[in-house]
Amino acid sequence: MVMMASSRDGVLLDVRVIPRAAKSQVAGKRNDALLIRLNAPPVDGAANAELIELFARALGIPKRNIEIVAGHRSRTKRVRITGVTSADVERLCAPERTS
Repeated sequence: MVMMASSRDGVLLDVRVIPRAAKSQVAGKRNDALLIRLNAPPVDGAANAELIELFARALGIPKRNIEIVAGHRSRTKRVRITGVTSADVERLCAPERTS
């Protein structure tokens, strides 16, 4: 189970990122965190920006609704996503499938 906490306006989510991946995507779970592969390098905030973009695109919400609240310079991050429910975020926990 991914570590997730509901709040009155959204959810807090633990995320583990792997920068410099071939493709940006949700890759499953690791140690109670959502595992995210990011194409961007961990330089000058590029990976953080890519993480926010990935969540915004996957959830269909504006980037302003997503905030990294802890772990800005770490692979383990805590992300606050407003305007969604925990059920919306749970749908992200299944890795993308390619045919």
